[in-house]
Amino acid sequence: MSRVGDMPIYQQRDATVSATLYNLWRRAKLHFYVPIRIPLSDSPGFVMILEKHEWVCADETMDDLPVLAWVEFEDQGRDALHVPVKCKLNYYHYAASRVRALALEKMAEVLSQRLHDDNNDAP
Repeated sequence: MSRVGDMPIYQQRDATVSATLYNLWRRAKLHFYVPIRIPLSDSPGFVMILEKHEWVCADETMDDLPVLAWVEFEDQGRDALHVPVKCKLNYYHYAASRVRALALEKMAEVLSQRLHDDNNDAP
């Protein structure tokens, strides 16, 4: 079940995500329980929620109401791990673009650190 499936979309755009970030997310899904919640410390009240098939930037103060969501990743038949992945970027709030870059940066930072820590904890 999608976290954003029934939410009205303010605007939808075609987007691409870097191969590095997409691959981090795929690795994290193999290592950690999903959904993965990443608080956006520079934007209190906002959190990235990484689901099995989508990434959602949500407002925790409003019961995880979506602000942005990266959905419909075009990864079928993907055979080059270095190529960016196309997706759809849903906007659920008119000012959502203000947190887009921060959300992706924080996601990359936290997933890299958690995967690094997890590898160092192995016997």
